[in-house]
Amino acid sequence: MKPFPLNAWYAAAYDVEVKAALLGRTICGQKIVMFRRKDASVAALEDACWHRLLPLSKGRLRDDQITCGYHGLVFDGEGRCTHMPSQETLNPSACVRAFPVVEKHRFVWVWPGDPALADPAKIPDLHWNDDPAWAGDGKLITVKCDYRLVLDNLMDLTHETYVHGSSIGQLAVAEAPFVATHGNRTATVTRWMEDIDPPPFWAGQLKHATGYEGRVDRWQIIRFEAPCTIAIDVGVAPAGSGAPPKDGRPGDRSKGVNGFVLNTITPETNKTCHYFWAFARNYCLGEQRLTHELREGVSSIFREDELILEAQQQAIDERPGYSFYNLNIDAGSMWARRLIDAMVRAETPAHERPGVIPLRAA
Repeated sequence: MKPFPLNAWYAAAYDVEVKAALLGRTICGQKIVMFRRKDASVAALEDACWHRLLPLSKGRLRDDQITCGYHGLVFDGEGRCTHMPSQETLNPSACVRAFPVVEKHRFVWVWPGDPALADPAKIPDLHWNDDPAWAGDGKLITVKCDYRLVLDNLMDLTHETYVHGSSIGQLAVAEAPFVATHGNRTATVTRWMEDIDPPPFWAGQLKHATGYEGRVDRWQIIRFEAPCTIAIDVGVAPAGSGAPPKDGRPGDRSKGVNGFVLNTITPETNKTCHYFWAFARNYCLGEQRLTHELREGVSSIFREDELILEAQQQAIDERPGYSFYNLNIDAGSMWARRLIDAMVRAETPAHERPGVIPLRAA
């Protein structure tokens, strides 16, 4: 089976990337060209001219229409050909595929599957990215690995201890107990670390925002939404200030600092992906310099992940028959992969599913 479902919303770009110009990007193996119309809406078309398949992204945009850079055929934002050179009659089949597209949470989302199933209500919840109660920013990374390896990385944060030891990592992350739960489209891993010394990053944030220095209660709540979005609720509060939930009652985080690491990973090919991320915080909202510093700091942390993931993909390519072993810490990523596999299986004809023996005529 293919490694990703098509009937899903995928982030194709940050909203600021799409302008009145042609932007080409590959989503789930499909080449797409996007542009912003004069009314500010976004069009997303198959990036291949109907005539000779030259990528339309190599053409030019004028009056909300793309002129192919090879023979001059013109296509509107719905993919219909509106002009053919040297002839008045237009071939009625002259069109390119138009993809459902929605802007939400600062991303441009594209649906590469059956357009009849493209329900905007299914766009993943990343509201922190444009909620006035939160401040933050992010970036796009193109990583040379299977998108599921990025999901594995995010669903198990014990790697922080060893990959990000100088910033957010500490032994407490690897040693703390966790709880993994799941639903039909989601999986969650919850980890609380009480009365610990904060790692350098969180010690600095808590001191900057509140002036507090000392031991903390730390939390990581990782929520996966199939097929490829993960929002991670993170933060620290002074130890004993009541942040951890107790006896069914929600905790009080008001004396601490809280952030959300927002991640949505879009497959480009089977072995490359577009990794959209942002870090949003609920403290010091008016400090633009802090927003910039955090974005660049998190970018450096994710660069460490990028190197690990690309090395892992290379090792997988060198051992094509190797099967992963799983530990207790892999519970979240295992559930995420099961949910993805279920979506892919639902789109795969029965005779193409692994383990199914095709019927033969007698």
